[in-house]
Amino acid sequence: MKCLSICQPFAELIIQNKKTIELRTWNTKIRGEFLIHAPIKIRKEDYKKLKIKEKLTTGAIIGKVELYDVKKYESLKEIQIDKKKHHASIGSQEKRFGFILKNAKPFRVPIPWKGQLGFFDVNLPKTKIKDNKIVSDMIEEEFSYQWVGHH
Repeated sequence: MKCLSICQPFAELIIQNKKTIELRTWNTKIRGEFLIHAPIKIRKEDYKKLKIKEKLTTGAIIGKVELYDVKKYESLKEIQIDKKKHHASIGSQEKRFGFILKNAKPFRVPIPWKGQLGFFDVNLPKTKIKDNKIVSDMIEEEFSYQWVGHH
């Protein structure tokens, strides 16, 4: 499954469905679900500006979201109009792309993982429940994964 590293606090805002546009300087043809990775790096200025007080998870895959479209911004004014959807500080870069997101779901137990630049592939091991002979993918059956780890 594809995964994208997004610095905190923005990764957390995405999985809480409070951030529905992820700004990037590059475009993508990828559509569909992908994993959200929160790297170790935290954007401290944005953390303070957004008045987030709780400690956020880093160095782990914290959820998944669906990318269903990409919006090309032609001006800083267009980016400013969508500020409540992306919450980002607006820089001076001319070309920006907004990854339009929906259906974000947090994982109850983050999966420790090392991030990479751009979209990268993550192959997680299968989860097996011996008694019921259920074999499920951890991403698709995340609640089964959670159950196995805590009961």
